[in-house]
Amino acid sequence: MAPALHISIPSTSTATETSKPYTQYHVVLQLPLRKHEVRKRYTDFVALNDALTSQTGQAPSAPIPAKSWLWRTVSNDALTEERRQALERYVKAIVEADDARWRSSSAWRAFLNLPSGTSTVNTNGSLSSTPQKRESGVTDPSQWLDVHRDLTSQIQSARQQLRQREAASTAQQQHSLSADAKASLIRAATAIAQLDDGLRSIQASSKGDDTGWGGSKKLGDGEIRRRRDLLSAARKEVEGLEADLRSMATKSNGISSSAQTGAVASTGDKAALWHGTAAAKPSGRVLGGPLKETARTRELDNGGVLQLQQQVMEEQDEDVLSLGKTVAKLKDMGILINEELTIQNEMLGLLDQDAERVQGKIDVGRRRIGKIH
Repeated sequence: MAPALHISIPSTSTATETSKPYTQYHVVLQLPLRKHEVRKRYTDFVALNDALTSQTGQAPSAPIPAKSWLWRTVSNDALTEERRQALERYVKAIVEADDARWRSSSAWRAFLNLPSGTSTVNTNGSLSSTPQKRESGVTDPSQWLDVHRDLTSQIQSARQQLRQREAASTAQQQHSLSADAKASLIRAATAIAQLDDGLRSIQASSKGDDTGWGGSKKLGDGEIRRRRDLLSAARKEVEGLEADLRSMATKSNGISSSAQTGAVASTGDKAALWHGTAAAKPSGRVLGGPLKETARTRELDNGGVLQLQQQVMEEQDEDVLSLGKTVAKLKDMGILINEELTIQNEMLGLLDQDAERVQGKIDVGRRRIGKIH
């Protein structure tokens, strides 16, 4: 049996990346080996409640706190704490309820940013890694829309995490938010692939139906085009967010070491650390020994060296991708050259046949001229 899932809202924060600040509630899922945290605002809980009611036909047992029309939680600590406690009771009621309909819905997975089809919540409120039948494509039109809603939620979460990452003040917060955004983008890319495969299957099953409504798994051409456009827009948005994440990482790596926390170790301090050891004067490569300092690493602390290493690895990855594209272009050029050579060989063969035919006619003409003389 999977370990029990403990869910809570231990703290709140104020998001200031937009022109109008708002309160975020930190929803924490605590497991023995890991912790998963998402930040949601009050409107997200309201949307979750509406989605759960729509999908299951019944609202959760615990009510959602009412909206205050006179006060805002940003400027009222008492109201913030009261709402935090009420929202915590709300999510705990969903997890601890004997009826699993709410925590098994796609709206609940999307709210917690859980990957669709790879992580579910069991009836005892625990996380299970049993995969659902979505990995080979979503062939049911209604389920396709549910997965697309999950995809939209993942994209929104990634966008929000990138905004929070840009406003974060410490390197630890930036790293954590970057990891969360990258995970959301990976889940979004996986969902796009599943939706694309599923749409192909739906389109194939809809062929031969003139109206497009001959069965529950058939769609008309117009609806298929509309869903194809939705997938194209989502794919472009994910690619744009991935580009923003890479640019943020590059910009962060370019920050000078003076802005980093902690003391900067000088070359003498690093040399004194290995003084008197066998690694102080290595005759060759020594595992764990000090490496030769360079102009880029001489004045960096541990955090700066780590960021520099990550930057170098990212640059190498980009170089590998660029090399792969170049190789692919060379392959295409080679195929085109081979096709052209094949055509040229055929043309040379035809020319050779024509030359032989003309030569034969010339020989006949010469023989006839010889007979005349």
